Amino acid sequence: MGEILKHPTERINEPMDITIDLYILLLHTYYPGYPTPLQTFQGKPHQATSEVPNLILTMNIYARVQSNIMSWKHDTPLPTDVPADPKFQPWHQYDANSQQWDPVSANENAEPAPARTDDTPSDLVLLTWNIDGLFSGMQKRVTEILAFITQLDTKVDVIFFQEVSQRALRLILSDERIRESWFSTEHEDTPCRQSFITMTLVSKSRFTSQHSSEKSRFALGAVWRVAYPSHFDRDVLFCDLFVPSRTDASSTRVRLANVHLDSLAIRPSHRPQQLSIVSSFLRSAGRGLVAGDFNPVLDEDAALVETNGLTDAWATLRPEEPGYTWGADGKQRFPPNRMDKVALLGLEARGIRILEAQPVGGLDGQQDTPSDAAIPYFHTQPMLWSDHHGLICSFGLGE
Repeated sequence: MGEILKHPTERINEPMDITIDLYILLLHTYYPGYPTPLQTFQGKPHQATSEVPNLILTMNIYARVQSNIMSWKHDTPLPTDVPADPKFQPWHQYDANSQQWDPVSANENAEPAPARTDDTPSDLVLLTWNIDGLFSGMQKRVTEILAFITQLDTKVDVIFFQEVSQRALRLILSDERIRESWFSTEHEDTPCRQSFITMTLVSKSRFTSQHSSEKSRFALGAVWRVAYPSHFDRDVLFCDLFVPSRTDASSTRVRLANVHLDSLAIRPSHRPQQLSIVSSFLRSAGRGLVAGDFNPVLDEDAALVETNGLTDAWATLRPEEPGYTWGADGKQRFPPNRMDKVALLGLEARGIRILEAQPVGGLDGQQDTPSDAAIPYFHTQPMLWSDHHGLICSFGLGE
């Protein structure tokens, strides 16, 4: 056996030393402060150009092993073909006694659900909305969006929000309707990687956590974030949900990805790689969807959904309609665009429609700061809830 402190590439053909490296990697997985072999290598000068191919091979092995370890640790299938570092986090629900959003456990190990009956459909309804949470009139705008969503005739099971500032996050989580009826991926003091984040809400009337005393056919799975290449330091927010199968008594994993892909026509664009990474995570689960603000502002963006093997819900169900979710009023300096999308893998879209942003009641003003990381957008009289319309989409397992 070679010396333990040797360079990883100096012992690529020494199995026992690779085993030691994998043991170190296992320690790093459970104790993030422990350095990985790659971190150890990065602290040393390269000895020879020939080390680079071996290093790449070694790091590919490490990436695959780390993915397998994380998958086992969190009982969650993860891809081994992408260089991603999932950051798992708990779900949260509001506790009236502590008067705060406390962590709750997911329910990956739920008992098999009883056989589905015709009066308990497994179809879900998802709503996605970029709420423009950074700019003027945020409190009234977001409050009215929440009021609108909670009063919809259609019962919503999952809500995706994008552009949630720290102030908007606290406002959403202070709303009594949200506190009473929804699980949240975030809590009041969730740190923001940037000036805004994505967040996901899941209906408590449809889903249960591991600590719930109720037996539900619908249960929460894991939730995590993955940072991907981005000009704006953005990430994707994943969660797994379990829904009853139509064909047997088992529960089926459905993976949901909440995205705010990079803005602007910057080249090189990171959007192709961002959606490719997201798609790999969906494929590792077998079925799922990605929804949110896709920011398709370059010609090449038009084919991204299809080239990643996903099905565009709007293009499938309403191919003759433009589906503009941004700039439809013609008052922006850019043409209207279908910025927001729902794209599915192994699921069947049942219906999709636009939820138009309405004027804020009694609120006048002008936004003098561009929205969506410098996309020009100026409020006129009266101000709208957001520069984006929302989307609501129903979908099922397609069994």
